[in-house]
Amino acid sequence: MNTILVGSQWGDEGKGKIIDVLTEEVDLVVRSQGGNNAGHTIVHGERKYILHLIPSGILRPKKVCVIGNGVVIDPIALVEEISGLRSQGIKVNGNNLLISQSAHIVMPYHRALDEAREQIKGKNKIGTTKRGIGPAYGDKAARVGLRMADLMRPEIFEEKLRLRLQENNLLLQSFGRKKLSFSKVFSQYQEAAVFLKPFLTNTVAYLHEAIAEKKKILFEGAQGTFLDLDHGTYPFVTSSNTTSGGACTGSGVPPNAIDSVVGVMKAYTTRVGEGPFPTEDRAMSCMLHEMGREFGATTGRARRCGWFDAVATSYATMINGINRLAITNVDGLDQLEKIFICTGYRLSGSRKILTIPPEDAQELAGCKPVYETMSGWMVPTSHLQCYCDLPLNARRYLERLAELTGAPLWMVSVGPGRHQTLWIK
Repeated sequence: MNTILVGSQWGDEGKGKIIDVLTEEVDLVVRSQGGNNAGHTIVHGERKYILHLIPSGILRPKKVCVIGNGVVIDPIALVEEISGLRSQGIKVNGNNLLISQSAHIVMPYHRALDEAREQIKGKNKIGTTKRGIGPAYGDKAARVGLRMADLMRPEIFEEKLRLRLQENNLLLQSFGRKKLSFSKVFSQYQEAAVFLKPFLTNTVAYLHEAIAEKKKILFEGAQGTFLDLDHGTYPFVTSSNTTSGGACTGSGVPPNAIDSVVGVMKAYTTRVGEGPFPTEDRAMSCMLHEMGREFGATTGRARRCGWFDAVATSYATMINGINRLAITNVDGLDQLEKIFICTGYRLSGSRKILTIPPEDAQELAGCKPVYETMSGWMVPTSHLQCYCDLPLNARRYLERLAELTGAPLWMVSVGPGRHQTLWIK
């Protein structure tokens, strides 16, 4: 079975843990979009691993991980990530990690421009990680980007880099930034090229061979549905397609090869960065932060937190074709006496109740949530080993979320460990 795993909210839904659990039953794990602006946190026993570009399957022996053509790769960051995993005793080589030759490269001028553009926006900033992801995808769309295949051919890379630096240094100077040195950038990237060359291949051909051999593939999503470039709360989005369709274009695997789409969502809602967030609740944010929860894996930024938004998740089900749900962070709600679920938005200046999110971010920002209330369970859940052992009110709450979201409940997570996973049979 080939499965796409997507985030049903604004990212940070706990996908890394769910991917890690599901990887036990598959042969390959594929990353198909995004860059090192995303992060997956995996907990194995006493060890915590934070992954940015490499699929979570790398932590399991005998699994093959693929970074697809839809990903934008910072070669320097990827070398550091591979080296970091090796220093922790994780095997990473050209047999268990394959990188697409067609993947585009994040360059130093992308990072510099990302930071400069964000700075001049002031209060209208998007809240990017300043990793250069947006400008890299911009160059890709403008057909002036550099790809991993270019990096492997020094004479081609040198010629293209000179042209790109000439243009981008003028841009950087217009922002009051320093010019980048050709010799320094060329030297750093060629050093990374030598390190990464054994990993490069035609990943599209490799994946189609795997499909022909009936191997099981898991497509790993980065970010979440409402950060999708087309379907998210634009312009407060990322620069790639984070929905299930993006897994196909970003890997070269056709839709008819996909058997299932798993939607991952928290038992509440969080968001990082700027942009509309209808159910945001300051008291809930404080509670979760005081518990040591909800800090970004990549940036360490405190996430904005709020009540579960069923308007958003039902729309995510529609867009992605989700047919199984994994709900995470249930234990984060253990101490609450009352829990609220957003079932509609009241449009600003109107009595009208919306059950589909407005596509305009400003209109969404003016919406007020309409809540229904459920009783909490007020007992710890992180130690439980079976779904049937969850408190009755917890099961009622989870089943209500699935009903409102429009897909069957399949898996529940009550903690970061593999053993803290409850299956619904």
